[in-house]
Amino acid sequence: MNRANLHASLQRISTWLKQKRVSQKARITYGVIGNVLLLFFVMATLGVAFVGATGAGYFASLVKEEPIRSYESMERDIYNYEQTSELYFSDNVYLGKMRTDLEREEVSLENISPYVREALIATEDEYFFEHEGVVPKAIARALIQEFTNSSVQTGGSTLTQQLIKNQILTNEVSFDRKAKEILLALRLERFFEKDQILEAYLNVSTFGRNANGRNIAGIQAAAKGVFGVEAKDLTLPQAAYLAGLPQSPFGYTPFTNKGEVKQDLSPSIDRMKTVLERMKREEFITEKEFNEAISYDIKSNLAKPIATSNERYPWLSAEIEERSKHILKYILAEQNGITREQLDQDEAEMGRYETLASRALRQNGYRIHTTIDKQIFDKMEEAKDSYQGYGPTVTVTNEDGEAEEQPVQVGSILIENSTGKILSFTGGRDFETSQINHATQAYRSNGSTMKPLLSYAVSYELGEASPGTVWADIPVTIQIPGQPPYEPGNYNNRFHGLVSSRFALEKSYNIPAIQQYRTVINQSPLEYLKKMGFSRIDDANDSGPAVAIGGLTNGVTVEQNVNAFATFANQGKFIDAYLIERIEDTQGNILFEHKPEPVDVFSPQTAYLTLDVMRGVLTRGTAGSVPGQLAFSSDWAGKTGTSQETKDVWFVGTNPNVTFGTWLGYKTPRSLEARGVESASRRNLTVWSRLINAAYEAKPEVVDPNEQFKMPGGIVRRSYCAISGLLPSEACSQAGLVETDIFNAKFAPTKTDDSLINTNYVTIGDKKYIALDSTPAEFVQKGLLLAPEYVESLTNGQEIDLQTLLPDNPKWNNIILADDTISDDGSVPQTVNAVVRNSLLAWTPSTSPDVVGYYVYRVDGGKITRVAAVKAGEERRLTVSSGTYVVRAVDVAGKESANSNQLTFGQSKPADPPATSKPPKEKPPESNPPADPPTDGGGDEENPGDGNGDGNGEEPTDPTDPSTPPEDNPE
Repeated sequence: MNRANLHASLQRISTWLKQKRVSQKARITYGVIGNVLLLFFVMATLGVAFVGATGAGYFASLVKEEPIRSYESMERDIYNYEQTSELYFSDNVYLGKMRTDLEREEVSLENISPYVREALIATEDEYFFEHEGVVPKAIARALIQEFTNSSVQTGGSTLTQQLIKNQILTNEVSFDRKAKEILLALRLERFFEKDQILEAYLNVSTFGRNANGRNIAGIQAAAKGVFGVEAKDLTLPQAAYLAGLPQSPFGYTPFTNKGEVKQDLSPSIDRMKTVLERMKREEFITEKEFNEAISYDIKSNLAKPIATSNERYPWLSAEIEERSKHILKYILAEQNGITREQLDQDEAEMGRYETLASRALRQNGYRIHTTIDKQIFDKMEEAKDSYQGYGPTVTVTNEDGEAEEQPVQVGSILIENSTGKILSFTGGRDFETSQINHATQAYRSNGSTMKPLLSYAVSYELGEASPGTVWADIPVTIQIPGQPPYEPGNYNNRFHGLVSSRFALEKSYNIPAIQQYRTVINQSPLEYLKKMGFSRIDDANDSGPAVAIGGLTNGVTVEQNVNAFATFANQGKFIDAYLIERIEDTQGNILFEHKPEPVDVFSPQTAYLTLDVMRGVLTRGTAGSVPGQLAFSSDWAGKTGTSQETKDVWFVGTNPNVTFGTWLGYKTPRSLEARGVESASRRNLTVWSRLINAAYEAKPEVVDPNEQFKMPGGIVRRSYCAISGLLPSEACSQAGLVETDIFNAKFAPTKTDDSLINTNYVTIGDKKYIALDSTPAEFVQKGLLLAPEYVESLTNGQEIDLQTLLPDNPKWNNIILADDTISDDGSVPQTVNAVVRNSLLAWTPSTSPDVVGYYVYRVDGGKITRVAAVKAGEERRLTVSSGTYVVRAVDVAGKESANSNQLTFGQSKPADPPATSKPPKEKPPESNPPADPPTDGGGDEENPGDGNGDGNGEEPTDPTDPSTPPEDNPE
């Protein structure tokens, strides 16, 4: 339509409207429309007011039970996020994090890369610095999406709201929770600065898994776990990648639960690009920075798996956790007004507080400092792993009826004497095969290592014994009411007679230890063990004498056993061993700090006497091989131990600074002895030496102190008689049985020995007997008789072979026992057979049991002359001149046998001499010194030879005593 036509049309419309009729109708129409619009406006206004009022009322109804939270309450809540506790060696050396399902590490905002903050804001909350906790249009958009059931959900939560949801509320999807979230977000923004909210959010958010496959939360744990860097060092692409993870932590995380890198990282990389796009849009980064960031190779820059403390130090980590939980449960209970004694008596409450303590360890981010010296611990682990001589692995049927391979296990612990600090320990051979800590958790019989703790130290303390006290290592039967007779023996199945307390411990003889313990058994000796930390003493079943050699019902741990030995080094004071030095909260406040509480157990004199006796165990006793294996020299005292059937072997050694002990055994107790391998005791001594050498290599100043054990006042040195332990008598000195040792001055001997009586004796075979009045003087020797009364006190009336009272030692050869008497059997001794060669006369022994010696006669025609008397215990040979000779056996009553066959030297054979048993009156000349025996000679009744006395028969039998096998380190 052209301009002219348009103008004409408008003119026509105007003329029509001016007409009256049309004008009236228009006014009516306008009026109706205006009224309708007004009505709609009024109704809309009322509707909006009604909806608003209804919405406000509904909102109020949703939050009416939500308490008004104070600043302190909200501060506690938003900063109360789980944080993994950190573990430390001694001297603040970092060990690692405690085992937990979620690893988290707190970090302040100033130590977080600015890229992280910008990436988070651009992605999650672009109006973060403008809003006051909520964004109304975002909430409206979310509500419309909810009501319309839109498939695209853009979300309406600010960072503040998300923090409220994570720390105060729950993830529940409901209007109730959302209303509370909005209310609390508005309140939180009133109390806290934006940076505080942002810092809390970054420490709360979850970020999937780390390179070890463990769940992580907080930007610091994410930075370390995903890229191996600190949060402050994150680059732009790294920050963008991590900022994208919280939207779907386990969907976007680059690692599987096994710590393996996922094959397809495109979802998380696409998410990173989205974050970078938004950062560019919000002008946080430039186009150039954006292009450089999206080309970053995420996969090649991911962190590598790092062995955690639980993987590198499994026994140690578990031990720290267990001990920390034990400490914290009492702290938490005390905070609620429950005393330690009350908690110990309430099993249900104990279980509850153990759960609370375990949860606190994993959530509260404690810093737990221990006494473990990392250098020593690492060196000992290397030495333990490098040793290959533990013994054979055995196959055992376990409780489930399945065959199980069990290697020889090892447990050890090193304790600083003066403080009780556990400097190091060995939990076992391989954590994968056995998770039990054999140093702190396995209760086993401690064998002979019990002897100094209970039998020796207690008897020394109560004045019932001293190092020089004499005990009889002889067969003994102990009758315990209601039980079969107890007949203890020694490790080598032999008895050793009268021995000192010192010697008995050095050689680890069982019977003297038991006899010594029996002197104090009615004076509550087990109380001493309890004072030294033996926690599982069974008063009802551990009261018998077998406890003196390790026969405990429930056994002890390596820690308990070694800790008790440290009492001697501490001059008789027990200082409980400990591993947790202190526990701090995240702010460095000390929640717990160990304070030693020494317990008086023994006097300094008793402690030193026991130490001095145990020194001999390493110099001439059962641990004599140890000094030669050590890389250093120190003042060591110690004790070996072997349990019944060699199921456990021990050695505990102490010096002025540290106490160290080792144990070997199978998980399921069985004998450690096996063919083709060194004895179990020697293997254990080698392990002990290797491990302490390793500790010395790490810290020589700790393991090898310059000083020696100091002798306290009240110790004196005295001579004593080795027969009775009393002051030496003249007879004891005459016997050469005077010894010297140290004593507690209060209990030094004051009585003189009266156990010996002068007597005459003869030797028959390898035994000595009291001579008769009629025994020829030539065969009698002067000796010392062990008084019958003293013998009775040693044997307690039990019938035994009293010869076992005398040690197998030449010093005791002149001691005669009271029942070593022999009577005249009334018979003439059996005739002997003589031989001669090269002027050497020899003869066979008489078969009569009471022969005390032999007379040698020279026959000259009808005259017979005695030329020598040879005692039964001496060699049966004599050098003679030319002539004819016979030999007669002489018994204890003086009766002589018939003549032997005649032997002639250098002249014709004379007539036979008279067969008389009466000896000549003249004194015979002394015999010449014995020479080598002849190689052949005349015969006897069973082997007659040629009978001509010319030396052409066979040599007579010359029996010798069986040799005594050497001792093999008895236990």
